[in-house]
Amino acid sequence: TGFGGAIKNIGMGGGSRAGKMEMHHDGKPHISERKCIGCGACVRICAHGAPIIENKKAHIDLDKCVGCGRCIGACPTDAVKPPADGSSMEALNKKMAEYAWAILHGRPHFHISLIVDVSPYCDCHAENDAPVVPNIGMLASFDPVALDQACADLVNAAPVMANSLLDDHLKADPEGCQGHDHFHNLTPESEWKTCLAHAEKLGMGTRAYELVTVK
Repeated sequence: TGFGGAIKNIGMGGGSRAGKMEMHHDGKPHISERKCIGCGACVRICAHGAPIIENKKAHIDLDKCVGCGRCIGACPTDAVKPPADGSSMEALNKKMAEYAWAILHGRPHFHISLIVDVSPYCDCHAENDAPVVPNIGMLASFDPVALDQACADLVNAAPVMANSLLDDHLKADPEGCQGHDHFHNLTPESEWKTCLAHAEKLGMGTRAYELVTVK
C-alpha cells in the first residue's frame, strides 16, 4: 500500500479477518527463483500450504494460494512478488478505502497521525530497519484523506536519513528512483496514490488541505 496512514489503519485494522483476506485477494504472488534462497519463511507463514520448496527453491501452488500476501512480507530477500501488472495493488488500495468508508460513514470521527520512526517495512514483516526520514511530528484532522495526503507530502519533502534502507536504494539505483516519492523508492511495487484518489471519489474527504501549525 506504500504507507500506513489513517485510511490503512482504519480500513485494514478495522476489517474482520475475512475482510483482510478479501482486501488482499486480487492477485496471487510469484517467486523469483533468482532471489529465492530456499529458507522456507514463506512456507512457515502460509496457512494454506501454497509455497513449496523443491531443489532448494520455492514455488507457489496457485490452486492452494488465496492471495493474502503474507509470504510477500515474510520473505527476507524480497523474492516473493505481487502480480507484475500492478492491478492487485490498485484493487487492494481501493478496497482498503472502501472498508474505511464503511467504518466511518455516518459516524463522528477525528484522526491523529504521528510521523515518527518512519520505518521502511510494513508491520506484516517480522523485522524492521532504521527510520528512513527524521521525525516530523503530529498531525490531526477531521478529514482522513487530507490527513494522509499531508502526511505523505511531508514525508516526501523530508531529507533521507543517511545509511537507511531508503538511502541505500537511492545510492544503488539513482536513475530508477522516482523524484521525491520516498514510498515508491522504498518499495517500487507499491502504489499509494490510488487509495487517496478512491477515498476522495467515495466522498470520504479531500486531498486538498491547509497546514495550521499549533505551538
